[in-house]
Amino acid sequence: MHRIVDPHLEPPDTVAEDLVDGVMSASRVLVAVAARSLSDIGEQVTLAQYRTLIVLASRGPQRPAHLAEALAVAPSTATRMCDRLVRRRWVRRQRSPRDRRTVRITLTPEGRDLVDVVSRRRRQELHGLLARMSADQRAQLLTALQALSEVAGERPDQEWAPA
Repeated sequence: MHRIVDPHLEPPDTVAEDLVDGVMSASRVLVAVAARSLSDIGEQVTLAQYRTLIVLASRGPQRPAHLAEALAVAPSTATRMCDRLVRRRWVRRQRSPRDRRTVRITLTPEGRDLVDVVSRRRRQELHGLLARMSADQRAQLLTALQALSEVAGERPDQEWAPA
């Protein structure tokens, strides 16, 4: 098998590679938890749609271009996503009364309820997983996850999510 090598990449650092492998493994766990938390919802919502709802819940109303940036997708992709979410009545488009060209995407009460239900389910499953770790392991994990979330620009749940 032929390996593709990017000549612009630095040679891998063994410690960094082990860390990336660990984060990749943990991300699979978290994606599985996220998928299970969405699986029992009567109204089907995809992970991408749920991520959009989370961005709106945590950051408030967004202009479509800002939403696309936050989701790291093309503006046209964000627009199509919003079209689907509007049809589901989880978000709405609101025009600015001062400038009718300005549109903001806002979470509806139904969208907020969906975020709350799914978040409660996810928290419950995470509590079960974390309870199986030692107190020292949990403390180390907390420090590492807070650092990762900070560099990724994620707002802590306690800043926006209901208790």
